Amino acid sequence: MKSFAQLVGKVLEAFVVIILSAMSILVFLNVVLRYGFNSSINITEEISRFMFVWLAFLGAVLAFSHNQHVSVTMLTEKLPPVARKILSIFTDLAMLFCCYLIVDGSWIQFQLNINNLAPISGLPQGITFLASTIAGVLIGILILARVVATISVLARGESQ
Repeated sequence: MKSFAQLVGKVLEAFVVIILSAMSILVFLNVVLRYGFNSSINITEEISRFMFVWLAFLGAVLAFSHNQHVSVTMLTEKLPPVARKILSIFTDLAMLFCCYLIVDGSWIQFQLNINNLAPISGLPQGITFLASTIAGVLIGILILARVVATISVLARGESQ
């Protein structure tokens, strides 16, 4: 299971690199065309905007998977190890509920906006909301795995 999670992480990292590279090339090309040749490719602005939304949400998934988000640990550092693990289960369940809210709301927005087309590219506007749906599901899966691991550690009686 861990190797599957690592494979998914590597695929996400590659996808983020591809998105960032393509977005950088499109924006750079548009800047060169605009200032060098007094013309531009209009579609690059919309496409790079869509890419930026996907980049932000997939980057959030990657940051969460590597535990690189900001966390305040002033209270939890003072707790004994068992209480710390119990508190982490409660906070993970609260985050799981937030993931549910994100997925539910963004799925509704995706369905409402899938038929609204972007004015220049003609792509469905719902694509941007699909990014938050996928990110919410992936982060929710990571949280569930962390809760299961924490509960199994508590059930074995390990404190660290």
